[in-house]
Amino acid sequence: MKFAKQLLIPLLLILSWDCFAQKNKVDSLQKLLQTEKTDTGRVKLMWQMARDMGRYNPDSSILTAQQALHLAKDIKYVEGQSRSLGILANSLAKIGNYPKALELNLEKLKLEEKGENPTNLSSVLMNIGIIYVFQDEYRKALEYYAKADSVMNRFNIDTFRFSILLNIGDAYDRLNISDSAYVHFNKSYELAKRSGNANRIGLSLTGLGHSFRKLGSLEKALSNYREAIEYLKKANNDETLSEAALGLAQLFDQMNSRDSAAYYARLSWFAAEEGGFLTKELKAVEFLKDYYQRAKRIDSAFFYLTRVHAINDSINSKERIRSLQILTSNEQFRQIEMEQARIDSKKKRSKQLQLMMIGFFIPALFLLTVLLNRVKIHVGLIRLLGILSLLFMFEYLILLLHPQIAEWTNHTPILEILIFVGMASLLIPAHHRFEQWFIHKLLHRRGHPVSKGHH
Repeated sequence: MKFAKQLLIPLLLILSWDCFAQKNKVDSLQKLLQTEKTDTGRVKLMWQMARDMGRYNPDSSILTAQQALHLAKDIKYVEGQSRSLGILANSLAKIGNYPKALELNLEKLKLEEKGENPTNLSSVLMNIGIIYVFQDEYRKALEYYAKADSVMNRFNIDTFRFSILLNIGDAYDRLNISDSAYVHFNKSYELAKRSGNANRIGLSLTGLGHSFRKLGSLEKALSNYREAIEYLKKANNDETLSEAALGLAQLFDQMNSRDSAAYYARLSWFAAEEGGFLTKELKAVEFLKDYYQRAKRIDSAFFYLTRVHAINDSINSKERIRSLQILTSNEQFRQIEMEQARIDSKKKRSKQLQLMMIGFFIPALFLLTVLLNRVKIHVGLIRLLGILSLLFMFEYLILLLHPQIAEWTNHTPILEILIFVGMASLLIPAHHRFEQWFIHKLLHRRGHPVSKGHH
């Protein structure tokens, strides 16, 4: 399990909350959804449900978030689209479907780039960086971290300041650019000290321990690792405790302090085993295997070798399960998209049929007006039908043009209003003149004089 996953779990909305409490929240939201009348309100309730489901049931979270996303798109509710995309990405990342999570986060980024919420923009940029870290693409991660950091600096956003510093330090550490890693870990440590948060302090000190060890400042690394372990124990952070303890074991091994190296490697193993972090556990056990092989202690080396095989088997089994989850989630996603495409296609066909019927109705109304003109009926009815025919025609033109205008203006209300006002300034006089001409012609055929100002 990668260090960055611990650093940004809050940003990915996968906190370890009590499942029972989350299910109760979802049940309450479900009841509210059944009585909610507005589409915007329904979208809000659905993405909140999906968010809470994601903490104990990613499959249901994905389904609900997709439904929220499609409804938000139908009603052009941008905030709802952004929220739903983010929750979808988080749920997919939780089961290890990083490519799809990245795709959705990039779609969310396009929405936020057009918006006016720099906090949301910096958050999605950072989450894209996290996904790249999960995929071991550290240079790409740094690229998006830098963009997020730039937005935070420009708009004085402090919400994610600690996390972005820690994540940049982590990416540099993975690239073994230890001087840059140290700079960012140290800045995050200063922020963590001011907050007094034991977990944050432990995370930053662990990063500083890594940096000092790789830079050759062994005493400083020793001090930071030891202090980190104390804070991480207080915070009950077994994952990073395992990492800090293994870093200290590697440091003692480098300093030829063999017994201390074995002690902290075992601490790393126990912490990882306690938390169920198989990858951390494997690293600690591999270190112990190599340590005892070098020490020519064959029985101990064999014991840890068998543990390495057992943990590898567990990891491979877990990877197979994860691969099946990814395949299942992709198929579920595809099926829902296909169903939504069918619904959209049905709506489109219905709209096209209505437009076609209106298109037939307008000339039919004109024809009816002309035919009625040959029958001796009240002139007022002829005039009314003529006016209605023209109104239908002009309104039909606006109905046809509106989607194209909305697309050209990117649904910008001011531009749409300006265009429609311009169209009205041309169409209304044309409508008025044509209406007078048309009614005049109809009534003239029947021998009714019409004044110039009459319409």
